[in-house]
Amino acid sequence: MNKIRKGDQVIVTTGRDKGKRGTVSLRVDESKIVVEGVNVAKKHVKPNPLKGTTGGVVDKTMPIDQSNVAIFNPATGKADRVGIKLVDGGKKIRVFKSSGEEIKA
Repeated sequence: MNKIRKGDQVIVTTGRDKGKRGTVSLRVDESKIVVEGVNVAKKHVKPNPLKGTTGGVVDKTMPIDQSNVAIFNPATGKADRVGIKLVDGGKKIRVFKSSGEEIKA
């Protein structure tokens, strides 16, 4: 079970964008995620008349490792860790480690 999923509000804990907050827009693989507005790189693009694209410098959001982000807890307004809790019937839910309340996604 992935502790960080698409649509979660996260805070970057390390690196160039430390302290920035954003929404997870994509899971690239098991360990990499794309967060809106975080780890933005400049990419030089060649013009392609067949596709109708113009050339120039474009901002591209690059993947970041999920170990470098923590989920945002709206109750405390801070970053929090994620725990897994078993409920009736063996169903797993994600909970905040600090308070134990369920994460609404």
